[in-house]
Amino acid sequence: MDKKKLNWFDHIALNACWLGINIASGVITPLLLPYLVLLFMPEEQKNTYLANVRVIGLTVAMLVQPLGGMLSDRSTSRFGRRRPFIFGGTLANVVFLAIIGATPLFIGSPLDEVFQSSLGISTAYAVLLVGIVLLQISSNISQGALQGLIPDLVPENQRGRSSGIKAVMELLPVFLVIFIGPLIDRGQVGVVMGIVAVGYLVTMAVTVLFARETPIRQKPADGVGDRFLRLLALTGIFVGATRLAVWLVSISGSRLTQMGVSREVQILLIGLAGLAAMAGSILIGVYFGASVGIGKEARQQTSFIWWVINRLLFLAAVGSIQGFAQFYLRDVLQLPNPATSTTLLLAAVAIFLIPSAIYGGSLADRFGPKRLVMYAGLIAAFGTLILLFAPNFPVVILSGCIIGLGTGTFFASNWALGTELAPPQEAGRYLGISNLAGAGAGIVGAGIGGPIADFFNKIEPGLGYLVIFTIYGALFLFSVLTLAKIRLPGQRTARSS
Repeated sequence: MDKKKLNWFDHIALNACWLGINIASGVITPLLLPYLVLLFMPEEQKNTYLANVRVIGLTVAMLVQPLGGMLSDRSTSRFGRRRPFIFGGTLANVVFLAIIGATPLFIGSPLDEVFQSSLGISTAYAVLLVGIVLLQISSNISQGALQGLIPDLVPENQRGRSSGIKAVMELLPVFLVIFIGPLIDRGQVGVVMGIVAVGYLVTMAVTVLFARETPIRQKPADGVGDRFLRLLALTGIFVGATRLAVWLVSISGSRLTQMGVSREVQILLIGLAGLAAMAGSILIGVYFGASVGIGKEARQQTSFIWWVINRLLFLAAVGSIQGFAQFYLRDVLQLPNPATSTTLLLAAVAIFLIPSAIYGGSLADRFGPKRLVMYAGLIAAFGTLILLFAPNFPVVILSGCIIGLGTGTFFASNWALGTELAPPQEAGRYLGISNLAGAGAGIVGAGIGGPIADFFNKIEPGLGYLVIFTIYGALFLFSVLTLAKIRLPGQRTARSS
């Protein structure tokens, strides 16, 4: 599998571990975390506390994933550059899942008074934060290495297909959650964590056994110290920009309330402020953060940086719609068993996600990934527009299916575009830096959107979700606009000649 033509089994083996990783994220983010936060913290602040646990975990992910990719770039292990990190990170994942699974045992803990007086949170919520942070460390070590397998082992003319298989592995867990939702509604958190752990171990074994790497003989001469400091600065810049945006939106909301401004004007002004905060923190945080993380080569990698911005805008929108779906179905449509209803929605979405991911990868090889990424953003924006006017659950499912069509196309074609833009010799490091998009999506979308939702829900129950979903629809459109800044390697060569 050393840059020779690959068959379907080769592509599946390379990407199998993504299935386990996304079983975990597909269960924990949209289903388990909302359930546990509502169990541990006050109802009226649930969106803010959900945003906080996601932001803290994703901040860790933003730092660790590129570090894992960078360290795997330099590994001279006889088992290959990537597989030792994938193996070790997965074993640690299982341990940290057990901590998360045990959090309900801390409800009513004698330590509650200590945590409430000092941090304003319950003991169970504190343990949940610890478990999520540790899981983000181990999971992103393995993910940082895993991202290097496609550029390492797949020929350029097959990367769209392999990225399509990767997208399918990322999306297949949507069907699994049909069975997970009822378990969560019944409070069987330990069983759910056991299922996630098995998914991690089995899929990791497939990738580690069948992804046949050729070890490198000599470690790169340059050290990691300076680059690690750059990663710290990158994370600090991005998170600082988003936290400043949250503060500005919060202050604006408080001032408008004190002034007695009408509800309609508050929706307009704070909605626009929220959109500006999300888009602005993405542009500023990614552009300057990635520039610091890449270093002096950043001027030659502006297309890669704009690709990260494009990816973050899209993922911030779609990930946040998914993350707040359970609370939306509970508070706006007032559906019973919201976790179960969320799983039915995600399963319906998957019917469109997976075929569009498969064919999206092939179409990206044929027509170029950039064009497919543009179509994906437009389709997802249209689906979000339908969601805003959905009167009932069937229309919500319809809107979700349209968003799923765009998302599946995006997952396959956008990653293929990134593998063309990342320098081959440092693919692990660069694609690890792209986790500004993966981790930053939750930091921006949920971190800013959660407090906005809580603010408007106090004015009118359910109003907050309509405001933030409107903002997410605009982010889809902004993602399309950023494509004008991306130039593929062949385009740059043509211009220079």
